[in-house]
Parts: sequence; structure tokens; C-alpha cells
Amino acid sequence: MNTRPHAQNPDAAPLPVVLAGARGHGRWHLANIRRLADKGLVRLAGVCELTPLTEEELDGLGTPEQSADFGALLDSTGAAVAVVCTPIPTHTDLALTAAQRGVHLLLEKPPAPSYAEFRRMADGVAEAGVACQIGFQSLGSHAMPAIRELVAKGTIGEVVGIGGAGAWARDEAYYRRAPWAGKRRLNGVDVIDGALTNPLAHAVATGLALAGTTRAEDVTGIETELLRANDIESDDTSCVRITAADGGRVTVAATLCAERPGEPYVLVHGTSGRITFWYKQDRVLVQRAGHGPEEIEYGRTDLLENLVAHLVDGDELLVTPDETGAFMKVVEAIRQAPDPVALPSGAWHLAPEENRRVVDGVDALVASAADTLALYSELGAPWALPTASAKEVST
Repeated sequence: MNTRPHAQNPDAAPLPVVLAGARGHGRWHLANIRRLADKGLVRLAGVCELTPLTEEELDGLGTPEQSADFGALLDSTGAAVAVVCTPIPTHTDLALTAAQRGVHLLLEKPPAPSYAEFRRMADGVAEAGVACQIGFQSLGSHAMPAIRELVAKGTIGEVVGIGGAGAWARDEAYYRRAPWAGKRRLNGVDVIDGALTNPLAHAVATGLALAGTTRAEDVTGIETELLRANDIESDDTSCVRITAADGGRVTVAATLCAERPGEPYVLVHGTSGRITFWYKQDRVLVQRAGHGPEEIEYGRTDLLENLVAHLVDGDELLVTPDETGAFMKVVEAIRQAPDPVALPSGAWHLAPEENRRVVDGVDALVASAADTLALYSELGAPWALPTASAKEVST
């Protein structure tokens, strides 16, 4: 991964880091900590897991303390930073456990399963005076400021809306990976593990960021259509349209039941062109009147490295909690919406060689939603009915 260099104090000791949740997606964080440790920026001081990591899993990371007690581990290691990559419903309590000890945070997305829990976390972190970075890695892409600059220069005319599309595939095992997988609630506690709120949450957050609609108060209306082909509680095929206080619109369509899975992207629609951003690849395509298409690849600033640079050099944090308030309003709208509607059996088929369900025609539908800023029901999908009408969003 390309990272933005910073003028870190060469005399500064590596910051001690504790990782909570080192398996599943946590393995990515473990590898990233190893990369930053090799650069002398951090050292892995502790791992919080129910089952301790093996020597093989910790290869190249020394012998960090291991414990299932997060607070005790922070105390005993003297951690400066905690990376929290645990089940969604645990995020707020673990973040506050760290904040109350003066430990700075990289908190995985989505930051919380409800707006109330998000506010409790964000307010507690602010009161404690610790730095908190939310793990929307795409917002560290150097493509983000580049696209904003292109828009500001009028490269594609006036922006008329932003679309997002994510057509991914997840097999049956994906929904068995953890007790909370594919759940809206578990043991009476909100989870909200749906396509738009977890695996394809970056499409929503990136679209909102490019629209300049990042704070909770920026959102005035949200429409959702939540559906599922899989035998789960949550949505696996869904779309959302967000209306901003400035009149802008962001529509994001997602599925985990794609016919042919592809790279998710965000589209900035202008009156005289458009910009496509494949946010996982940091790749941008500019198409505008009177010019040939131009494709550019950008670097990316890693969010943990940015947090370290913030603590050591005073660099500005890229993804603060307040900058994810609008995203959390979307999570809240999905939480409050009626439970996702099961697609009729004729709308999907089983791909036996991959052991997954495929929604027929969904790839084109997702792309069309991003192209037109329309919801599935407005595009004529026979199985798509609005599950929540347009409503005002209170802040």
C-alpha cells in the first residue's frame, strides 16, 4: 500500500499498540501493524482475543501480551493506541474502555450499530480528549482530494448527484462465520450486519464524503429498500437514497448475490461529464465533453499510519467520528426500517459450485441505480417494493 510520508520525529519510540480482534478481518490489521512495526512506527504490545494467537500468527511481531480482558491489557501494556476490530455491537464499550484510559483509537467500521450508540461513543471519546480514527480506509485514498479538486475546477460541470454500486458475492459460509453474521439483532442487541452497513459500507461513506455530506446534520432525508435472497435476518440486496441539506442526492445500490462480482465504485455525475472512482483500487476515470477518457491511479494514506502521524507530528486525522455522522444516520435509517423482504424463490438461483445464492439480473440493476440515482422499485424490478418511504431525518 502506498502511504503518504510524514516527518516523524526520528527519535520517537515506536508507539505501543493493542489489537482487539486479531482474526477474521483482524488479520489485515495484524499484517498492517507488522508493516508499520518494520518501519519503526509502532510495536504490537498486546492482543485481545478469546483464544490466544499462535506463534505462527504472531510471526515477526515478537511476544505481545495476550488477554481476553481488554481493559486489563491496556493497563498492563501501557498502550498508546488501540485498534478495535471486534463484533459491531462491542465497538462502543471497547472504544470507551480505551478512551477512559487515555488510549487513542482506530475503530473499525461501522463504528456502531445505532445512532444512539455512535453518539455515546463519539461523545465519550471527545470528553476523554483522545484521538479517534474510524476505519473507512477508502477515505485515506489520495483520489478523494483529487476528485474534489476536479469538481471544484468545473471539470465535469455542476454536480447533479452521486451514485454508488457494489456487486459482490458471499457464500453460505459467510453467514456462518460468527453468531452475529447476517443478523439485525442478537440477544436483543442491535447488530445491523447488512450489505450497506458492513461489507459495502465504504460505498456509502465514500459517496457521502464526495458529496460533502459527512456530518449528521448534513442529512435531511433517507429512503431505503432492503431485501434478501439468503435465509438471514439482514439485507443482502439493498439500496438507499440520501438527500442532503444542500439538495444533493447520493444513491447507493449493493448486493452480495452478484452474478459476476466486480469492483465496487462511486460515480460523480456532472452536467458535462462524470468521474468514476473504484475505491478499493484507488483508480479514477474522468469522462467529460470534448475530451478523451482519462484514467489515473492514486496512492493511499493508511489510517493507522495517519493516526500515528497525528499523535507524533500533529497531522490532521482523516476520518474523525463526526465525519462519519451522516453514514451513521444511514445505519440508523436501516435499523429503523422494516425487516428486509425475502425475495421470491423465482428471483434467485443457487450456484452450487460456489454454494451461494445469485439474484438474477441484479448486476445490471445495481449499475443502473448508480447511473440514474434511482431506487430498485423505480427501475422496474418486479420484486422491489419500498420498505421505507422518504422521511425527514432528525439530528
